[in-house]
Formats: sequence, C-alpha cells, structure tokens
Amino acid sequence: MKQRSLFSILCFVLVSFGVDSVSAQTCSDNGYFRPNATVAGISSRLLSDLRYRRFLPVATVFSHPSASPSPAFLISKYLCCKGESCTAFVMNKTLVSPCSVVGFGSQKLKFDKSCKKVKPRAVRMEQLTITQPDDWHLHLRDGDLLHAVAPHSASHFRRAIVMPNLKPPVTSTAAAITYRESIMKALPAESSFDPLMTLYLTDKTHPDEIKLARESGVVYAVKLYPAGATTNSQDGVTDLFGKCLPVLEEMVKQNMPLLVHGEVTDPSIDVFDREKIFIETVLKPLIQRLPQLKVVMEHITTMDAVNFVESCKEGFVGATVTPQHLLLNRNALFQGGLQPHNYCLPVLKREIHREAIVKAVTSGSKKFFLGTDSAPHERRRKESSCGCAGIYSAPVALSLYAKVFDEAGAIDKLEAFTSFNGPDFYGLPRNSSKITLKKAPLKVPEAFSFSFGEIIPMFAGETLQWQPSSE
Repeated sequence: MKQRSLFSILCFVLVSFGVDSVSAQTCSDNGYFRPNATVAGISSRLLSDLRYRRFLPVATVFSHPSASPSPAFLISKYLCCKGESCTAFVMNKTLVSPCSVVGFGSQKLKFDKSCKKVKPRAVRMEQLTITQPDDWHLHLRDGDLLHAVAPHSASHFRRAIVMPNLKPPVTSTAAAITYRESIMKALPAESSFDPLMTLYLTDKTHPDEIKLARESGVVYAVKLYPAGATTNSQDGVTDLFGKCLPVLEEMVKQNMPLLVHGEVTDPSIDVFDREKIFIETVLKPLIQRLPQLKVVMEHITTMDAVNFVESCKEGFVGATVTPQHLLLNRNALFQGGLQPHNYCLPVLKREIHREAIVKAVTSGSKKFFLGTDSAPHERRRKESSCGCAGIYSAPVALSLYAKVFDEAGAIDKLEAFTSFNGPDFYGLPRNSSKITLKKAPLKVPEAFSFSFGEIIPMFAGETLQWQPSSE
C-alpha cells in the first residue's frame, strides 16, 4: 500500500510538471524494470545488481564504460519503464533538465543556470569534487628517492601514513621525528602535506616507546612486519605473542593502531596462500587475545581477508586497499613475458579475489579505505635478475581508484573510501580541503626521470579517464 502510494504521488508530480511522455496510468499500473531495457542509451544491464521492482528507486549515478570518449552518467532518483525503454526523472521538488553537472561528491548535486523544469535525460558527468583524500599506506623512502617521489603524493593527498621500513628501520620516536623532518624538506614550499609517522615493531621494542610515540603527536601507528615478509623486513617480528605482547598491551592503552603486513613467511607455504594462513594462525588469535587493539590489515589481496575484516567489530579492524589489487590479477605478472613492474608483496592473486575486493570497497562499507602502498624503486632494481617488490602508483593513484569505482557503477561511493573511512578509523578529523577529478584523458608517463635513474609508474604509457586537480 505504501509502495502504491509512492507511485501515485510521483506520477501526480510528473503530470503536474507537464511530462507527457509517461502517463500516470503507465507509472502506477504498468511501470516495471526490464533487464533488456535501455535508459537514455545506457544499457540496463549495468543495473543488474538492483532488484526487480515495479517502480525502481536507483542509485545516484551510473556509468556506461563502453561509451566513447567518456562514459555517460545518469543523474536520477527514479526510473519508470514501458515496453523496451525507460524514462528517468530527477525528483527534487522540481524536474531538472539535461545540463552540465558542476559539482558532485560531498556536496549536493549542483547544476548550472541553463537547467529548467523540463523532462530530464542522461547527462555527462564532467567532473567530481570530493574531500581531499589521505593515503593510509605510503612508502616515501629516503635520500634522493624521497626528494623525487614526495611531491607526487603531496600533490593529491593531504596526509599519509608513512611506512618505517628504511635502512636502518624507524624503530624509535626520535628516529620518526628525524625522518619526518627529512620528508618536510623534500616537499614543495607551498605544500600542506602532513606525513603521519609510524614505528617499526621489533622483538626488542619496549612498551615505554609506545608511550613516547603517543606523546610525540608525530607517530600515529606501529607497523608489524613478519621477519622476511617484504622489502627491508629482516628486522621484523619473530615472536609476536611472546616478546611483543607487552608492547601490544601498551598499544591498547594508548589507542595506538597496529598496522599488519598480513603474510606468514614459512617457506613451505605457497606464496599465494600466505595471507589466508596468516589470518588463521596470527590475526584471529591476536584479535581474540586483544579485542580492543585497533588493527589495520594492510593491502589486502584475498576474499579471505575481505571476509575476515567484514566479520570483525567495526572501529577495531579495518583494511587498506591498493589500486593494483583492485585492477590487476596475477595474470598481469606474466602476460607478454615477465612483468616486473607489476610485482609487489603481497603478490597479486586470482581474479575471484580481485572481484571480491572490488565488491567490498564499492559496497559503501566503512571498514575499507585508501592505502596505495606506493613503493618506488629505480628501474634497474626492478628490471633485474632479482627484481624488487613494489608498484609505484602515487602519481596516478586517484585516477586509478576513480577508474575502479566508475567501472563498478559506484562513483558516488568513491569519496567515502578515499576521504572519510580512513580518518574516521584513526579518530582524526576529515580534511576540509577539496580536490576535483575531471573527466579528461590522462596519459600516464612511460617513466619519471631523475638524476639517479628512472621510476616506472603503474599503468605506464596507458591513458586513464579521470584527472585530478586541487581546488
């Protein structure tokens, strides 16, 4: 009865505004959603995740990835279908005509002055304005490499959690402060980028160091690297539930998050199974023993990790997600020969895992947030007989994430993933600054050249469709 009433009210509004292509009778009696219908040129197959309803409330934005040169977007609240076609309507006191969308994201939809009270249709989303994102997992390195890559991250991100796996590792608050000073010197003079520092957990870390870290106002988390799991992890933890337990207990008291590289390092365990085994043998026992410990499972790569994070209590366990694990599967390592610039740790997984991660981040869940794991290496260190693990995504990360959400028909959920979920988990304020993503081709450079050599970015030489620019 309530649904019927909604139909009648909507149809009355449509008729009142002189929209004669769909009658009141059509809406109330014959309105339905057809799987083969088209909506202003957009195939309704893109709406396949929606349930069949006689009168279909739909999400705010849908994309058509096969359109050229850029996808068309449907700005609509309701669809009404008849036969093989559907008519879309924007319902917000008045009907809005097709015109340029000049704002979308944290703000309400804004239309330019050409909009009139007439029948709407599909419009093209030309730009997307969101709260400036943060990167909750970033490698900035040190020395010349730091000075080369820091400006790339600072140009798009307001803050970043900076990884401590240098040589030697950042194991003390004093070392973190010194490292932060080096980062600030590597930034452009006008930059407002704020590096959030981390400590490298070892078997020798003392609980008092956690107190110092919290009091410093500089250190925001502690990173757990199982010894030998990734780049510069040889000083990592070997006895988490023994030597490190007092430190973990102090972290609970100080509300200091533990950032976890979630892989076991037992050489007898298949490299593709190491995340799954880590969850069962380390992470689940850790959460059971210290349920109040805030844990971020970094750069998740499997449906097992997705399921684990979703099963945990909100606010205590979260996960960062990289662009490579959203866009690539393990085939990308071998297609056309060995591809060293697609090699990272944790290694890329099967397509079913990639799909599960995409579904999780585009679902609107607050437990998943942006963490690029951008990890630069000189070209000669990647293209060698023992290539380093790490993908350099910082210069194009926002364009890559936008690609994921765009193709999933979830561009309206991009802002929460990039800009809200991370600071909310860490208990930090959301940024007040904005950034705009414009619908414009972005050719990714083949390489970034510096005095010491070259760095190859993710998707080198390819063209992306979203281009960020700070407001």
